[in-house]
Amino acid sequence: MRWLTLTLIVLITALQWPLWLGKGSWLRVWQLDTQVEEQRAANAVLVGRNAALDAEVRDLKQGSAAIEERARNELGMIKNNEVFFQLLDNTAHTATP
Repeated sequence: MRWLTLTLIVLITALQWPLWLGKGSWLRVWQLDTQVEEQRAANAVLVGRNAALDAEVRDLKQGSAAIEERARNELGMIKNNEVFFQLLDNTAHTATP
């Protein structure tokens, strides 16, 4: 009877081993699920970024307001008959005693 019990315990352990610690184990499935969730979160951020870039590209293709804004901000361009004012911050240039 003792040999039968020992044999059954060894058999059950041999059958359970791949389920818990093998190549397709529960631990590995849990790790892969965690990686999938992290990748989904990263993809959601990238989808938002791509949507913003797509909107900017469409705006640049269709409207002249975006082109004008970029020319003013990045290149310092102004229109004909337009007066340009540049305001300086005095607090940054004053010396403290």
